[in-house]
Amino acid sequence: MATHVTEPAEAAVPTRTLIELAGVEKVYRSGKLEYAALRGVDLSIGAGEMVAIVGPSGSGKSTIINMITGIDRPTAGTVTVDGERIDQLSEERLASWRGANVGIVFQFFQLLPTLTALENAVLPLDFAHRGSKHERFDRAARNLELVGLGDKLDHLPSELSGGEQQRVAIARSLACDPKLIVGDEPTGNLDTHTAAEMFEVLASLNAEGKTVLYVTHDLSLAERAHRRVTIRDGVAGD
Repeated sequence: MATHVTEPAEAAVPTRTLIELAGVEKVYRSGKLEYAALRGVDLSIGAGEMVAIVGPSGSGKSTIINMITGIDRPTAGTVTVDGERIDQLSEERLASWRGANVGIVFQFFQLLPTLTALENAVLPLDFAHRGSKHERFDRAARNLELVGLGDKLDHLPSELSGGEQQRVAIARSLACDPKLIVGDEPTGNLDTHTAAEMFEVLASLNAEGKTVLYVTHDLSLAERAHRRVTIRDGVAGD
């Protein structure tokens, strides 16, 4: 799986490399069948960049995200994030690393329906045992305020619009103040107007210094990133 990177004229200049994939391959096996999802991907992403990953369905976009977040491991090659070889970490160490360094935003929100916006946003802090209960809820409330939901802390997901639920998911991803925000089609379940609003939230986080990496089928949103990484099945296109 090869990559081709397109950079607009005003791409940001990163201060240092945050993410480095070198010769990454991923082969999925089912019985005697094999499927090569990634075939020798080399990719560098600088700290503070906003990068969009685009390409046809089944080209390996989500697999790259899974490599970078440690959700899955490469069959071959290396994955280094902020100087750490995460492909070599134990499962226990990897879970701890991911909780401290990566915020993940999914397409379908994945909020717990019986918890309020505030309770959903505080969950990662509870799992990480960060601070006192009061400190955890205070941080979660600030994150919800940051994404424009300071007046809906006590609302259940069913009482929120799709865009508002995704804002809660973004606030939840910020719980442990991660270096990296990763979105796997974070606007894919939203209408065009709401998707644009979500992008502005991600862009504001990037402006504050977060590295933002997201998969999207929306080329208009992809074009607003500092860089586009195009994944095509085994082929690099110009």
